[in-house]
Amino acid sequence: MTAPIIDRPTVIAKTRPYSRIAVIGAGAWGTALASVARRAGREVTLWGRDPDVVQGINRENRNHRYLPEIDLPPGIIATTDMGEALAGADAVMLVTPSHTVREISRAVATHLEEMTAIALCAKGIEVGTGRLLANVAAEEMPGHPVGAISGPTFAHETAKAYPTAVTVAFDFSHDDRISPGESTAARFALSLSSETFRPYISDDLTGVEIGGAVKNVIAIACGMMTGAGFAENTRAALIARGMDEMKALAEALGGKRETITGLSGAGDLTLTCSSSTSRNMSLGIQLGKGFARQDCFEGRPVVVEGEINAVSVNDLARKTGVSMPICEAVHRILHEGADLRASFAHLWSRPIMAEPKALDIVIDHPSGKSTVADFEGVFA
Repeated sequence: MTAPIIDRPTVIAKTRPYSRIAVIGAGAWGTALASVARRAGREVTLWGRDPDVVQGINRENRNHRYLPEIDLPPGIIATTDMGEALAGADAVMLVTPSHTVREISRAVATHLEEMTAIALCAKGIEVGTGRLLANVAAEEMPGHPVGAISGPTFAHETAKAYPTAVTVAFDFSHDDRISPGESTAARFALSLSSETFRPYISDDLTGVEIGGAVKNVIAIACGMMTGAGFAENTRAALIARGMDEMKALAEALGGKRETITGLSGAGDLTLTCSSSTSRNMSLGIQLGKGFARQDCFEGRPVVVEGEINAVSVNDLARKTGVSMPICEAVHRILHEGADLRASFAHLWSRPIMAEPKALDIVIDHPSGKSTVADFEGVFA
């Protein structure tokens, strides 16, 4: 019997896992990541605001509010006291909504041990400043290595220990390149690895963060077109061209286009744009069906990261001179009151262009007016 071919590196780096990981944020994703770390053999503390959530995790190994049907691995210690959660932690996962990262980072900073590693598990760009979230966190927690964990993940599947892969990204120093196994990214990846959770290591923090922020906006676009009655061709086109927008913005900010083809880019984009489990996709579907924004999610005040990201992504694109027509269309619809059908008709009737960047061709679209009519017909 022929042995399976295993893809392994030429040199196996020696790496030390972190021993105690604090997770800040006891929502669905924070609880799922606490479960990941616990299954990997780490000591895990989990901070949350809600005393009932904390009590349920400690007494019953259940997060009754966010993951009510899932048994969590025993041994996760939950608390509402941030100082208690962070005491003795040598690594931290920050799992809060993107718009709270600065506030939470400032609170966390007062309790950190020296040189504690911080991994951001939120996705977005700070509104107003246009700063990537790792930069925001680093400003509030100086002296600590700050990176990101990102990839195609739904919290409930991760919490159930379905096979999942992510990217762990930190900037690499000179010493990290000499001894990559001692890098923060490698140590974090090893600390979370188990039979069902597989991290990959990256030194492109910028590319990983851009992928995580932009994919939310593209997912809203895919949802809008799905809700409006279009099908797979349309969604596939939006995913592919949306990925090109991600590459362009990442590259403009010093990231690598290659990163966008990996788990934190193409992987996360494909997942988020393919299931109504995603809040971004779900919001788009409802808007595409004609629901007013205030009536989406049955009127509940649901935070949708892509709705926030649409503002910051477009602001950053304008500042860097990057063309992002899909993200711009979503921004106009969500925040400027633009008509959904007219916005996407305009997107489809733009001048014909080449796909390879090196081929510089622009041709007037011959069917601009009829494109608008076609979109009107489908939306009718």
